[in-house]
Amino acid sequence: MEESVNNDTKIEMVDKIREGLGIQNQSDASQVSPLVLAYIGDAVYEVLVRTKIISESGAQVNQLHRMSTTLVKAHAQAEIVKILSLTEEENRVYKRGRNAKSFTMAKNATMADYRNATGFEALIGYLYMSGQTDRMLQLVCEGIKKYKETIGK
Repeated sequence: MEESVNNDTKIEMVDKIREGLGIQNQSDASQVSPLVLAYIGDAVYEVLVRTKIISESGAQVNQLHRMSTTLVKAHAQAEIVKILSLTEEENRVYKRGRNAKSFTMAKNATMADYRNATGFEALIGYLYMSGQTDRMLQLVCEGIKKYKETIGK
């Protein structure tokens, strides 16, 4: 998850996915509901975490699963978002997601952690949908690294 591709020849991940799925119109990510952004952001974040875990470990699948769940649970996401330095725009998206009224909650999370995690997922979804994959990857890698340092792993 490093920036090793020349920006002139790089095809953004989102554009490649849209093309592959035959999606014609590109929605303005800032106009998408924060809960919809969190919905896609949750999936994207999990794929990024699993990819990172696999690249760093030759562990068996059950161990990979335990390592990834440590990073994708609401408490970890809530802590990660506190660690990150966000731009004004990113902070605005995060707050929209955090303040969105969701009718569900994670089983093993406090309401505060769940809301902060929803904000984080909305931010990841927004960056993904708006094609800001370099920034998305930067935040995820930085957040995971700093979070691991705080928990001593």
